[in-house]
Amino acid sequence: MTTTLQPQPVLQATPPAPAPRSTRKKNGKGRGAETRGLVSPLSLRSWRGKLTYWTVLVVVVVGFTVAFVFPLYWMVTGALKSPDELAQIPPSFFPKEYDFGVYQEAWNQLQLGVFLRNTALYAGGAWLFTLAVDVTAAYALSKLRPFFGKLILGLMLATLMIPPMVLLLPTYLVAKDVPLFHWNLLNTPWAIWLPAAANGFFIFLLKRFFDSIPRELLEAAEIDGASPLRILWSIVLPVSRPILGVVSILSVVTVWKDFVWPLLVLPETDKMSISVGIASLSAQMPQNVLIAALVIASLPTILVFFVFQRSIMAGLTAGSLKG
Repeated sequence: MTTTLQPQPVLQATPPAPAPRSTRKKNGKGRGAETRGLVSPLSLRSWRGKLTYWTVLVVVVVGFTVAFVFPLYWMVTGALKSPDELAQIPPSFFPKEYDFGVYQEAWNQLQLGVFLRNTALYAGGAWLFTLAVDVTAAYALSKLRPFFGKLILGLMLATLMIPPMVLLLPTYLVAKDVPLFHWNLLNTPWAIWLPAAANGFFIFLLKRFFDSIPRELLEAAEIDGASPLRILWSIVLPVSRPILGVVSILSVVTVWKDFVWPLLVLPETDKMSISVGIASLSAQMPQNVLIAALVIASLPTILVFFVFQRSIMAGLTAGSLKG
């Protein structure tokens, strides 16, 4: 009995299927994982590419630096010039004589001490009221989730679409005669503090940050018996320092540089802010003394920026927490 051997099919090895594009990017393989910019790394290897890159970089950085720093330089040196030197055409880039006594003269003649004290009082009170009102409102909209919360937030954001000049007259009438209570807030710090506390932009910033806080932290505190107010004070505020720093700096600077609203609600001389006080006495002073007063008035905000610039950048870029 003979058996016939049947030929067996030859098995061919099939190549593995290519990995998905997303997997290749995660593993760092393929072209998608390379970081690309405006200038390719290949062009930077040549001397022409390096020369072009550094030339453009230096020109842009120096140009923007000069554009922002030159007005400050011109203001500081303008105070050291005499009135005749300020009026000459073309103007001189450097003062002929450096007389720093003009700053003391501006401090004494323009009563800058009184105006700075008033402005510090207005800015500090506005800062406290802004944190008290906006933080609680943002926390309620983000974590407590009341009925019609989205509608309320939308109405707050809609106020940002209204030009500030349109709101001057209604706000002034409210400050002159507060509804229901019939209080007159003119020539009082309350006319600055209360309008500054209600800020839809700050509430939006705070709410966006509070939304990024993990819900598990709040739920764990609720299991331990913490009230919503205790959760806000002990958990939400400590992890929200970056955004609180941004809101604080913006609120203080806004009140410090404001001119139109303090001019309307604080007409008395001994209660004026620094910007209104300098403007009211500017016609009686020499030009170099007036410029020196402007330098003194701008120093606090410049110092605040240099001291808290890291907090500003951290708060603007913070938006999530890593668990």
